[in-house]
Amino acid sequence: MSSYSLSRRNLLQGVGAVGAAAALGGCATATKSSAGTQTGGAVTLQSDLSSPLAEKAMQALVAAYGKQSKHSLKLNTIAATTYQPLLPTYLTSANPPDIYTWYAGNDADHYSKRGLLLDVSSVWNTMGNYPPAFKALSTDASGKQIFVPTSYYWWGVFYRKSKFAEWGLSEPKTWSDFLTLCQTIKSKGVTPIGLGAGTGNAWVASAWFDYLNIRINGAQYHQALLQGQHAFTDPQVGKVFDTWKQALPYFDPNGTAVTWQAASNQLIQGQTGMLLTGAFFADAAPKGSLDDLDFFKFPVIDASVPDAEEAPTDGLFASAKTGNSAAVLDFMTWMAKPDAQNMWTQTSSGTVIPANPQAATPTSPLAKKGQTMLAGASALTQFFNRDSSDALQNTANTALTNFLQNPGKLSSILSTWQTQAEQVWKTA
Repeated sequence: MSSYSLSRRNLLQGVGAVGAAAALGGCATATKSSAGTQTGGAVTLQSDLSSPLAEKAMQALVAAYGKQSKHSLKLNTIAATTYQPLLPTYLTSANPPDIYTWYAGNDADHYSKRGLLLDVSSVWNTMGNYPPAFKALSTDASGKQIFVPTSYYWWGVFYRKSKFAEWGLSEPKTWSDFLTLCQTIKSKGVTPIGLGAGTGNAWVASAWFDYLNIRINGAQYHQALLQGQHAFTDPQVGKVFDTWKQALPYFDPNGTAVTWQAASNQLIQGQTGMLLTGAFFADAAPKGSLDDLDFFKFPVIDASVPDAEEAPTDGLFASAKTGNSAAVLDFMTWMAKPDAQNMWTQTSSGTVIPANPQAATPTSPLAKKGQTMLAGASALTQFFNRDSSDALQNTANTALTNFLQNPGKLSSILSTWQTQAEQVWKTA
């Protein structure tokens, strides 16, 4: 898995729509024996989908699976803010969980290289109708499949339609248009840009780094950077932060202190004008609020750079140490089917896209607009940690938070980031 800058043709071939994060995962509480043996007890599905609609959808899926399977499945939901730092501990423990919610791409490959993930190639033998790009994202460096995708989604700059109409605003196309729009919103006494990078959510700031980098330097450079082929002290990376500084006066000054859920509520309540976020935030939105929400693609900065978009793919992987592989593989096979993914679509926010191309196409206006945006992209990236690793994400969390709080110290921040990143790449 050397590159995940996928063409939209490859990823969207045979796939009808786009939507929010809909991953599933779990851990085992059953008695362990040799790998491949079902020894009794329930396989615990440990999920980081803790927002109300997402958790409700997970509960419905677990109940439906239990009605048609001889295997027992127990849902254990962990707050998303604590799940990521616990994941390496889960995977390396003496008695690790069985199934996990997580992401396709380089991050999954990172764990597989360490011998921590179960070979699920047998599941893929039943998934012949999936687009080839999904299989590529789910295949590790050795050539075996270690991931089963259940959904993917888009990122965009979300806003309230009623507020833009009230302020006489239209969606910006260029970075200059965007800055002008920010100034207009600020003149209305409203904070133009929300963030939500606080309290375990520092990763949210990576979306700004990702988009600025792929708009300025392109998707290929961005992914090469995350693989250690360029340095964070590169002048081209400096251009990213110089551009970001132009927008900093319009950011929520408390953006590194509030969660993404709180930032979503600020947008919905009209306390902020815009929020760069993934469509997953819809699962945390109050009922009825989605009708007033819309989004635009991240503005063009350099017209000579082809537009790429973030399209993270979510799903399942499992521990290589599991003693319940029969149950694990059975559940993952079930989740790959259209009926299970349709149930997720119908129970969650309605902005999700099933990975299975034979599943029902979501009909929400947001999902349709997201589909159109991704279909027109020159390339599709995943997200910072998905195109690199969780370990590199931790270095980004520190660097980007420091930048947002101390933009005048950029040079030293980037030098420290590069030093920390080199340590990650050495141990990868």
